[in-house]
Amino acid sequence: MSVYKRPGSEFYSYDFRCRGHRFSGSTSCTTKREAEAYEKDLKRQVRAQTADMSAPMTFITASTLWWEQKGQFRGDSVDQERYLAWLQDFIGRKTLIADISDSEIARAVAKRRGEPVEFRNKNGKLTKPPHLPSNATVNRAVCEPMRAILNRARKIWKQKVQDIEWKDHFLEESQERVREATPGEESTALAKMRDDYEPALRFAFLSGCRRAEIVGLQWSKVNFFSREFTVTGKGDRSRTLPMTEPIFALLWELKDHHPEYVFTYICRRPRKGQVKGKRYPITIEGFKTAWRRGRKRAGLVDFKFHDTRHTAATRLMRATGNLKLAQKLLGHTEIATTSRYAHVTKDDLRAGMDAAHAGYQQAPQKVPPEVPQDDGKKQATSEK
Repeated sequence: MSVYKRPGSEFYSYDFRCRGHRFSGSTSCTTKREAEAYEKDLKRQVRAQTADMSAPMTFITASTLWWEQKGQFRGDSVDQERYLAWLQDFIGRKTLIADISDSEIARAVAKRRGEPVEFRNKNGKLTKPPHLPSNATVNRAVCEPMRAILNRARKIWKQKVQDIEWKDHFLEESQERVREATPGEESTALAKMRDDYEPALRFAFLSGCRRAEIVGLQWSKVNFFSREFTVTGKGDRSRTLPMTEPIFALLWELKDHHPEYVFTYICRRPRKGQVKGKRYPITIEGFKTAWRRGRKRAGLVDFKFHDTRHTAATRLMRATGNLKLAQKLLGHTEIATTSRYAHVTKDDLRAGMDAAHAGYQQAPQKVPPEVPQDDGKKQATSEK
């Protein structure tokens, strides 16, 4: 059997290959015996269904196939694996994807909204008070992976799936506040960041890329000759951005660190198969930890990693006043999403008008002469 426990997880995971496909994920079992039984049953299902891809597919097979073909390559693969484990438990391993309906998606969303989120350290101790997940978290954990799995089942595996009204299931997300770092805050954050993670943070301030886009950037997507690079963001959408001089210099310094990935870290505490002092690609979780510690050392208040993206967009808007350029930088599909940065041009316009009006008020003003009021008698005399 190939069940095992991932570092920091209470559940056993499975990992096996069948007919050229790799299947891995969480068993949601806390004992090895239960996990082995889970894997044995799963292998039986997978063998039966992969022998004939046109046969009705169960959710466990569809979700593990999606993980093998798409999910594991995403920058947020750790989160995706956790989301899939939850969905497999809720939807059911043997549920046919043809039977998944709007009502089933609605039940999953309601269930996820009501489950408190807990943050625990390696010793299992709560680090924050439990709280209900945000609408954005529910969308990422339920609606997005379910839509991706069912769409792929219909388009690629030619499975029969029901028409789902996804717009009725995605929860409304609160408008992001725009928090821009001051030059001093940026300098302090970079200075307090761990040295081998500092280039990734600096790249975030310069490019406005998301954390997952930075972690997943590979040298095959960097073109020094044409001075551009390509990142893959939300929804597997890619966009190509030009290299400014600072970005070019930053990437050029890193080109000999690793043959495949751009941003790497120096191993200090080797895990199984690692060598101390050798460079390895940074991960989402490792980047989160380095950022959390660096931000604390820098004493930044009310500043999240995503605010590096806001900072890049706000500076571009202030320099150009062009919303379309900010849209291309951030990779937004709708200009309405970028419109939150319109306040920059309005603020600049207001500042300019205030300066102009201040000069106007300081100039000597000519008071128009008072117009005498005619009484009825003078008007009548003039008419005569």
